[in-house]
Amino acid sequence: MGIMDIFAQLEQERKPAGKPEWIIAGLGNPGLVYEKTRHNAGFMTMDYLAKKENTEINRMKFKSYCADLTLEGRRCLLLKPQTYMNNSGEALVQAMQFYKIDISHVIIIFDDISLAPGKLRIRRKGSAGGHNGIKSIIELTGSEDFARIKLGVGQKPNKNMNLADWVLSKFTEQELEAMQTSCANACEALKLLVNDKTEQAMNLYNA
Repeated sequence: MGIMDIFAQLEQERKPAGKPEWIIAGLGNPGLVYEKTRHNAGFMTMDYLAKKENTEINRMKFKSYCADLTLEGRRCLLLKPQTYMNNSGEALVQAMQFYKIDISHVIIIFDDISLAPGKLRIRRKGSAGGHNGIKSIIELTGSEDFARIKLGVGQKPNKNMNLADWVLSKFTEQELEAMQTSCANACEALKLLVNDKTEQAMNLYNA
């Protein structure tokens, strides 16, 4: 067997067979103008995961860029919804209905202004907490019972600043370095979450 045959075999083994067991969705806004903005922390994590796992999230389906990935032995569907943040639930519901995946096997990754860049917080479930992407998901799925990884993007520099302006502002270079840490930790946490080790993930990675 030649070296290319070995690479091809390894690639085939890495790709999941059958329908996914989990949906992992990172939230953000599509388009170059939103790259490296705070609201795109979910997209940043998905891109980090894809690079780490040597795959690309580039197949258009379910109003999303998506990819299949086996993570710690679990078949996963990776999603980057292209609906804009406020309609993130539309993409997720399409994928859930198509594969008949229960909300308990959904993990959402998104930005949180209450945490500093580099920090993250894992939760089993919860309210929208003012986040429009999560609000859309809760409204369209009818449930708050999905795991989430919240990535810190920093608080507004002053209370009078418009929240939308803040979350759509770009990270500084120093903040981007910190975000690499939180993206890496989020990816490690995902390995535990898809194997129902949520408590362990929370103990290890929660800020």
